[in-house]
Amino acid sequence: MCRSDVKQAVLAKNDDLAAALRRDLARQGVAVVNLLSSPGSGKTELLGRVLARAVERGVPVAALTADLATENDAVRLARSGAPVQQLLTDGLCHLEARQVRSRLAGWLPAGTSVLFVENVGNLVCPASYDLGETLRIALMAVTEGEDKPLKYPTAFGSAHLVVITKTDLAEAAGFDEGAFRAHVHRVNPGVEIVRSCARTGEGVDVLLERALAARDGVPPHRPPLAPHPHGHHHGDHDDADGHEHDGDPAHDERHAHSHAHEHASPGTEARGGHPAHPDPASTQAS
Repeated sequence: MCRSDVKQAVLAKNDDLAAALRRDLARQGVAVVNLLSSPGSGKTELLGRVLARAVERGVPVAALTADLATENDAVRLARSGAPVQQLLTDGLCHLEARQVRSRLAGWLPAGTSVLFVENVGNLVCPASYDLGETLRIALMAVTEGEDKPLKYPTAFGSAHLVVITKTDLAEAAGFDEGAFRAHVHRVNPGVEIVRSCARTGEGVDVLLERALAARDGVPPHRPPLAPHPHGHHHGDHDDADGHEHDGDPAHDERHAHSHAHEHASPGTEARGGHPAHPDPASTQAS
């Protein structure tokens, strides 16, 4: 089997596991929201606000947060009062459906209606992996540059919803929102774009409502690179610098063989504001 075939086999297996996970969770009444962004986009702080609002409203939500190392984000998110669990990827750049399924086993609280999955900070590898989500959201801060959707078309082109974060910094950053919206709609025509700010609370209620709509079976926007259920687009596997690896065998092999070494760090859990391992350093906002 050639290396590109190995890559496709890995992705196909993930698709099958994701589809099964989606069916299982749907039977339990659980919608999964997959959050994709670059590091530093502010998605952890924003997610914390959304979780806190859900808890305030009595909506049973939970969160799974992924990082290469540290439990900082689980500690921060648990302050919302929602059940939270950390998944460590041991240095790898994305989550897969098998990791999500394994981490949920025996943990996901009964009655949970929305599970938020905060993916690894990366717009490249995570975009190719369906996690069994009901709703995929791509986020970008105003400080990241209006052309990012054109540089990472798979991430933005497979999103059911796009979120602009840190809007309070837009003027200082010289952010051209019109240009950004045009670039988003070039790769994903018609997708809704929501403005948000964790500091002011802008967009928090909108994001929670969109998640609840997904839970209630409202059909989401269908992106051109729909991750599900009408087919999977794995795209070119980009490198972290934004350069695409169109069938680069060496790159594909590294990712395919790395899967055998991925693991979720056991016993790393934060629940209801009482994390397993509090870390004062985690108070820094992303």
